[in-house]
Amino acid sequence: MIIAILVVVAAATTVNDQFLFSPDGFRNLLLNPSIYILLSVGVAVVIITRSVDLSVSSILGLTAYLTGRLFIDIPGIPIAAVLLAGILGGGFLGLINGALVAYARVPAMVITLGTMYAYRGINVAWAGSNRINPQDMPRDFTSLGTAQILSIPVLTIISIVAVALLAWYMKNTRGGREFYALGSEPEAAELYGLNVIKRNLIAFTLSGALAGLAGVLYAARYGTIDSAAGFGVELTAIGGAVIGGVAISGGVGTLWGAACGAILLLTIRSALPVLGIQDFWQQAVVGILIIGAIVLDRVLALRQHKKLITTKGSFS
Repeated sequence: MIIAILVVVAAATTVNDQFLFSPDGFRNLLLNPSIYILLSVGVAVVIITRSVDLSVSSILGLTAYLTGRLFIDIPGIPIAAVLLAGILGGGFLGLINGALVAYARVPAMVITLGTMYAYRGINVAWAGSNRINPQDMPRDFTSLGTAQILSIPVLTIISIVAVALLAWYMKNTRGGREFYALGSEPEAAELYGLNVIKRNLIAFTLSGALAGLAGVLYAARYGTIDSAAGFGVELTAIGGAVIGGVAISGGVGTLWGAACGAILLLTIRSALPVLGIQDFWQQAVVGILIIGAIVLDRVLALRQHKKLITTKGSFS
C-alpha cells in the first residue's frame, strides 16, 4: 500500500514537480487525508464485525455544525471542551446505530442508510440556510487547520494518534480480538459466549466517535460550515477501508491498512488532475480500485480455503 502511494506521488511529481515540491504540496499531501483517515478507520472497525456504517458522513456534518454553534452560542468555551463535545456527540449517534442493529437485528446497511438520511435531515432542519464562517470561531481553533509541528500538519498528527491508540486496542486486548472473532464466525462467537450485542454497540460507538472527531477537524480545516458539510464522503471512507485490506465479509484487516487506504485514495484524487485525467474518470478509477480490492480479497480467501482443505486431507 505504501509503495502504491509512493508510485502515485512519483508519477504526479514527474509530470508536475509542484505536486510535491511547491510550498503547500507536501503539506497538502499529509493534510488532505487527515479527516478521511478517521472516517475509514471508524468504518473499518464496524466492517471487521461484518457490518457497515453508511451514516459517518451525516455524523461528520452534524458534529461540524455543532462545533461552530458551540463557539457562537457559548463565547469563550475552551477548544478542548468543543473537541470533547464533538467526540461524545458522534459517539452517541453511533450508539444509536449500534442499538438499532443489535436489538432490532436488522442488517446494518439498512439501519445506517436510514440514520444517514435521518441525521442529515436533522442537520438541514437545524442549520437551514445558515452558514458558519471562519470569523465566527476563535482564531486559535481555525489556525489548527493549517498549523504544523516539524512540518507535519497538526490535524494529521491528531488523526495518526487516534489511529495508533485504536490499532493498539484492536491488536493487544481481548476486546479488540473479539471484534475479529465476531466478524469471522458470528454464530460460533455467540455459541462461545461472546457478548455480540456489546461488541456491536462498541463498534458503532467507536465509528461514531471518530466521525465526531472528524467533524471537529472539518470545522478547523475548512472554517465554513453549512448543512451540506460532509455530504457523500461515506463511500470514500468505506472505499479507503476496503482498499486498505479490510475484508468486506468481516474478520480480516488492520486499522493501519484502512488508514493507508484512505491516504492512497486521497493521493490519487489529488494526482489525477495533475496527470490530466478528467473528473469523471477520477470517480471511475476509485471505483475500479474498490472492485479490484474486493476481487483480490475474494481470490485470496478462496486460495486460503483450498489450502486448509488440502492440509486437512493430508493429515486424514
